[in-house]
Amino acid sequence: MAALEVAPVRLALRAPLRTAWGELATRELISVRLVFSDDDFGCGEAAPLEPYDGVSLGAVAAALQAYAAVLLRDVGPEDPHADVLAACAAERDLPQALAAIDVALWDRAGRRAAVPVAALLADAPLAQVPVNATLGAESRAAAAAQAAAAVAAGFACLKVKVGIGDDAGRVAAVRAAAGPEAAIRVDANGAWSSPAEALANLGALAPARLELAEEPVHGIEALRAVAAESPVPVAMDETAAEPGASASGATPLVCLKVARCGGIGGLLRDAAAVRAAGGEVYLASSVDGPLGIAAAVHAAAALGMRRPCGLATLGAFAAVDPGPLAPVDGHVTVPQGPGLLGAPR
Repeated sequence: MAALEVAPVRLALRAPLRTAWGELATRELISVRLVFSDDDFGCGEAAPLEPYDGVSLGAVAAALQAYAAVLLRDVGPEDPHADVLAACAAERDLPQALAAIDVALWDRAGRRAAVPVAALLADAPLAQVPVNATLGAESRAAAAAQAAAAVAAGFACLKVKVGIGDDAGRVAAVRAAAGPEAAIRVDANGAWSSPAEALANLGALAPARLELAEEPVHGIEALRAVAAESPVPVAMDETAAEPGASASGATPLVCLKVARCGGIGGLLRDAAAVRAAGGEVYLASSVDGPLGIAAAVHAAAALGMRRPCGLATLGAFAAVDPGPLAPVDGHVTVPQGPGLLGAPR
């Protein structure tokens, strides 16, 4: 049998993050510890974000409570990873809750094998993962200052939220401050209601020479229509949660997230589907905590990720030490040692 220890986590951001779906000032997560014995356990994290993915913290807490009963009753220490996940999914198929169990199982597996999780996922994972800086400022001057600071810190890729007002002005200010070599991507979070509106806005932003635009509209076919005519490469983000989206080939790029995919295993499955359809994958977090970021870093390393990923977000929290996950010169080093973070917790 296995015991599931669950604890709420509340993390304040240094400054509120404004997006097309709303403003985030405090991040609420759920940490889990899956225990088979005192020295046989793994840690995970559930990271729903209701305004973004429509999944409430309460729904995830209820699912984890249901999983706890299943784990205690039906799961033994040598049961295969896939069977444990299947038993939980049969009780309640909620990706954001299943992700916590999957991540804890991978952490446990790394601890038991005395290797980093990335080494279990691939024969030759990357040692470092490239990451982008996320600029949260709403004014041109503040966005320019953040861009200049990010470039000085070694970031080669900057991400700007759009669909929140003065988009073209802020993006132009970021380009001017970042210089001609920096990659600049924008994230609309589905702010525009139709392909026509999205294309008009992307046309206004294109002079800044953007690397890509994430989720200008929601929906597979709407994204396909935008991608076919956009002056900026289009990436699917939120829409990737729709059935069949990863394999649809609707956009040349797809942003995947551990929580939304149901864990590391689900993310690798979806990444394979994207690549089979001719697309390119990169990873990001929805302002996850350290365990969620660590899980994504190991997955990105296993996938051989070369395009910058949105995994440099722990610095946004007021009271979180990124530790080994702190970005250096635009890269996060994959934690070495057993499990996700390479040290007992």
